[in-house]
Order: sequence, then structure tokens, then C-alpha cells
Amino acid sequence: MPFTGNYTTNVFKAGLLNGDFDFAVDTFKIALYTNSATLDASTTAYTTTGEVVASGYTAGGNNLTVTQGISSGTAFVSFNTVSWSGAFTARGALIYKSGGLNTAVCVLDFGSDKTSTTTFTVTFPTASATDALIRLS
Repeated sequence: MPFTGNYTTNVFKAGLLNGDFDFAVDTFKIALYTNSATLDASTTAYTTTGEVVASGYTAGGNNLTVTQGISSGTAFVSFNTVSWSGAFTARGALIYKSGGLNTAVCVLDFGSDKTSTTTFTVTFPTASATDALIRLS
């Protein structure tokens, strides 16, 4: 079943415990997917299966700028707003650590197909202890 919600992947959770992620050093990317993709908590790595194919979109997606911090005992990570020029449709996205195994971090379900006619933009929540995409308390 394609896209059934938003997930922090199991491989990311295990990788945090093993020290496999360094948000201050590692490169993270976001790839866009159509409704034919099957991504969920068990997704282990970036895949081209179901990825958007369109003018203005390059396989593998775009680099993300990480914002991280800690406030009131909650560590948080969020990312910059990212966009692509072009007309295409995406149902969701995968954030992953670029390089090596291209390890999956989280799956984003847009809730329905989203279509752009000129610029496709993904806006992330504020980088804070209460709003950031990834929070640990």
C-alpha cells in the first residue's frame, strides 16, 4: 500500500543508538515520490522505485540544510524549505542520509497528490522543541 502516513524509519531509530548519524556533519537529502511508491517505517534506504521523474527534478532529490538544537530537555532537528523548478506531481518524500548506504531517516506523506505548475516546495516546521520534524525528549 503506497504512503500510509508519516514515519521515522526503524533503521534511523537503530542508527541513532549506534551513532550512525551526525546531523552537524552528514549530508541529508530529500527525494520526492509518486503515489506508486511504497514507503513506510520499514524503508531502509533511498530508492528510485516510485521516485518522481520530471523536468526540473533530479533523481536523488535535493540537499537539505539541517537546523538542530536542544531546549527544555528536548533535542530537535528540522530542515530548510526546499524547492524544485518544474511542473510535476508528488505524493510524498523520503529524507535520507546521503552517501554510503543512503540510509532512510523519515517518510513524509503529503496526504494526497500535490501538483506544481512552476515550483514545487516542501516547507518544514519551525526548528524548535515543540514543532521540529524530529524531536527527542
